[in-house]
Amino acid sequence: MLGRLPVLLVENDPVDTMNLQRAFERCRIPNRLICTGNGLYLNMPVMSGLEFLEIQKGDADLRSISVVVMTSSRRESDRRKSYELGAAGFVTKPLQFDEFVRVVDTIYRYWALCEQP
Repeated sequence: MLGRLPVLLVENDPVDTMNLQRAFERCRIPNRLICTGNGLYLNMPVMSGLEFLEIQKGDADLRSISVVVMTSSRRESDRRKSYELGAAGFVTKPLQFDEFVRVVDTIYRYWALCEQP
């Protein structure tokens, strides 16, 4: 179960960060949300989400951490590359906030049901 593990959000759009924070509140998700606008927080240069995923999955200490890619991209190549790099999921961000909240809640409920090692 997801329990109280923190959730790391790497997001370059402050509005999307605020929306996720509001969605966590609305869904009563108890996990701490750690937000960073880019890789600098993680001692890495500014990079794309796919570049971050490639580095994260290439690190022996970090590769077991599950990553759900939530993106505005609708490109098939981004979806395919995310899964090739080991993403646990790929979700296109809904444009309407209520739908965004439903998606966040669904992802949370899914992970709450999963048995973690």
